[in-house]
Amino acid sequence: MSEEKKNQEAKDDLADALGGLFAAVSSVVKSELQGTNNLLELLEKMNLKVADEYDGFGDVASGLRVFVEQLKCKSSGFDEYVKQIDSIEQQVTELEAVITMLDKYVSMLETKVHSAYHAMP
Repeated sequence: MSEEKKNQEAKDDLADALGGLFAAVSSVVKSELQGTNNLLELLEKMNLKVADEYDGFGDVASGLRVFVEQLKCKSSGFDEYVKQIDSIEQQVTELEAVITMLDKYVSMLETKVHSAYHAMP
Protein backbone atom coordinates (compact mmCIF):
# COMPACT_ATOMS: atom_id res chain seq x y z
CA MET A 1 0.00 0.00 0.00
CA SER A 2 2.80 2.21 0.51
CA GLU A 3 3.38 2.12 -3.21
CA GLU A 4 -0.21 3.17 -3.82
CA LYS A 5 0.12 5.89 -1.26
CA LYS A 6 3.22 7.21 -3.01
CA ASN A 7 1.40 7.12 -6.35
CA GLN A 8 -1.58 8.90 -4.78
CA GLU A 9 0.68 11.55 -3.27
CA ALA A 10 2.46 11.95 -6.61
CA LYS A 11 -0.89 12.36 -8.33
CA ASP A 12 -1.97 14.88 -5.70
CA ASP A 13 1.30 16.80 -6.16
CA LEU A 14 0.83 16.69 -9.92
CA ALA A 15 -2.77 17.84 -9.58
CA ASP A 16 -1.67 20.67 -7.29
CA ALA A 17 1.09 21.68 -9.70
CA LEU A 18 -1.29 21.60 -12.68
CA GLY A 19 -3.87 23.54 -10.68
CA GLY A 20 -1.21 26.16 -9.90
CA LEU A 21 -0.15 26.22 -13.55
CA PHE A 22 -3.73 26.69 -14.76
CA ALA A 23 -4.28 29.41 -12.18
CA ALA A 24 -1.10 31.19 -13.32
CA VAL A 25 -2.05 30.88 -17.01
CA SER A 26 -5.53 32.13 -16.19
CA SER A 27 -4.01 35.09 -14.33
CA VAL A 28 -1.75 35.90 -17.31
CA VAL A 29 -4.65 35.72 -19.76
CA LYS A 30 -6.81 37.84 -17.45
CA SER A 31 -4.01 40.44 -17.19
CA GLU A 32 -3.57 40.50 -20.98
CA LEU A 33 -7.29 41.00 -21.48
CA GLN A 34 -7.35 43.77 -18.85
CA GLY A 35 -4.42 45.47 -20.62
CA THR A 36 -6.25 45.26 -23.94
CA ASN A 37 -9.40 46.68 -22.35
CA ASN A 38 -7.38 49.54 -20.86
CA LEU A 39 -5.89 50.33 -24.28
CA LEU A 40 -9.32 50.28 -25.89
CA GLU A 41 -10.69 52.63 -23.23
CA LEU A 42 -7.74 54.97 -23.78
CA LEU A 43 -8.32 54.87 -27.53
CA GLU A 44 -11.99 55.65 -27.03
CA LYS A 45 -11.15 58.64 -24.82
CA MET A 46 -8.62 59.88 -27.37
CA ASN A 47 -11.17 59.56 -30.17
CA LEU A 48 -13.72 61.54 -28.17
CA LYS A 49 -11.16 64.24 -27.42
CA VAL A 50 -10.15 64.53 -31.08
CA ALA A 51 -13.81 64.59 -32.15
CA ASP A 52 -14.43 67.47 -29.72
CA GLU A 53 -11.43 69.39 -31.04
CA TYR A 54 -12.35 68.95 -34.70
CA ASP A 55 -16.06 69.54 -34.15
CA GLY A 56 -15.75 73.28 -34.78
CA PHE A 57 -13.61 72.90 -37.89
CA GLY A 58 -16.62 72.02 -40.02
CA ASP A 59 -18.19 75.36 -39.19
CA VAL A 60 -14.91 77.17 -39.91
CA ALA A 61 -14.55 75.40 -43.26
CA SER A 62 -18.12 76.29 -44.18
CA GLY A 63 -17.50 79.92 -43.24
CA LEU A 64 -14.32 79.97 -45.31
CA ARG A 65 -16.18 78.58 -48.31
CA VAL A 66 -18.76 81.37 -48.06
CA PHE A 67 -15.97 83.95 -47.68
CA VAL A 68 -14.18 82.64 -50.78
CA GLU A 69 -17.41 82.80 -52.78
CA GLN A 70 -17.90 86.41 -51.67
CA LEU A 71 -14.34 87.25 -52.69
CA LYS A 72 -14.92 85.69 -56.11
CA CYS A 73 -18.00 87.86 -56.58
CA LYS A 74 -16.09 90.96 -55.55
CA SER A 75 -13.09 90.13 -57.71
CA SER A 76 -15.30 89.66 -60.77
CA GLY A 77 -16.23 93.33 -60.36
CA PHE A 78 -12.57 94.21 -60.87
CA ASP A 79 -12.35 92.38 -64.20
CA GLU A 80 -13.46 95.47 -66.12
CA TYR A 81 -10.82 97.59 -64.37
CA VAL A 82 -8.16 94.99 -65.11
CA LYS A 83 -9.13 95.09 -68.81
CA GLN A 84 -8.90 98.89 -68.77
CA ILE A 85 -5.46 98.73 -67.12
CA ASP A 86 -4.29 96.22 -69.74
CA SER A 87 -5.57 98.53 -72.48
CA ILE A 88 -3.78 101.53 -70.96
CA GLU A 89 -0.60 99.48 -70.65
CA GLN A 90 -0.83 98.58 -74.35
CA GLN A 91 -1.36 102.23 -75.26
CA VAL A 92 1.63 103.27 -73.13
CA THR A 93 3.80 100.70 -74.90
CA GLU A 94 2.69 102.04 -78.28
CA LEU A 95 3.28 105.62 -77.12
CA GLU A 96 6.79 104.70 -75.96
CA ALA A 97 7.49 103.27 -79.43
CA VAL A 98 6.26 106.52 -81.06
CA ILE A 99 8.38 108.60 -78.65
CA THR A 100 11.44 106.51 -79.50
CA MET A 101 10.82 107.08 -83.23
CA LEU A 102 10.32 110.84 -82.65
CA ASP A 103 13.49 111.00 -80.56
CA LYS A 104 15.48 109.38 -83.37
CA TYR A 105 13.89 111.75 -85.90
CA VAL A 106 14.71 114.81 -83.72
CA SER A 107 18.29 113.57 -83.32
CA MET A 108 18.55 113.23 -87.09
CA LEU A 109 17.12 116.75 -87.59
CA GLU A 110 19.56 118.16 -85.03
CA THR A 111 22.40 116.52 -86.87
CA LYS A 112 21.21 118.01 -90.21
CA VAL A 113 20.74 121.47 -88.71
CA HIS A 114 24.11 121.30 -87.05
CA SER A 115 25.71 120.18 -90.31
CA ALA A 116 23.91 122.91 -92.26
CA TYR A 117 24.89 125.54 -89.68
CA HIS A 118 28.55 124.58 -89.89
CA ALA A 119 28.40 124.37 -93.69
CA MET A 120 27.21 127.96 -93.98
CA PRO A 121 29.99 130.40 -94.86
